Amino acid sequence: MKLTYHRCGDYLLPDLGLTEEEQQPLGKYGMMRMNYLKEHRPLLFNRLLLTGKLMEHLHEIDRTANERLDHMIPLMKEQEGVTEQLKAVDQLGWVARMNSIKHRVEETILDELIYA
Repeated sequence: MKLTYHRCGDYLLPDLGLTEEEQQPLGKYGMMRMNYLKEHRPLLFNRLLLTGKLMEHLHEIDRTANERLDHMIPLMKEQEGVTEQLKAVDQLGWVARMNSIKHRVEETILDELIYA
């Protein structure tokens, strides 16, 4: 990537812009990763920021986390016998079990992707 400059008075200022991917909003897990990097890994955060790879990294984390969430929840539902029949018979029990599954999957994702 070659930088271009424009003159502003006696100074040359770089023409900075955002790529299409950088303009996309971050999801929940991308924002969590960014906050973690800022607070606990500032050197890595600054290196990614200065090399222009921060947004790419955050979008990849967000995408991967959502894919894992979408993949692991149905697997755990099947393993634990959380079915539509259970939903019809015991709605509150079904909701409690689904919340438990989602929280455990999210905890795994946070440990493996966000806080790693």
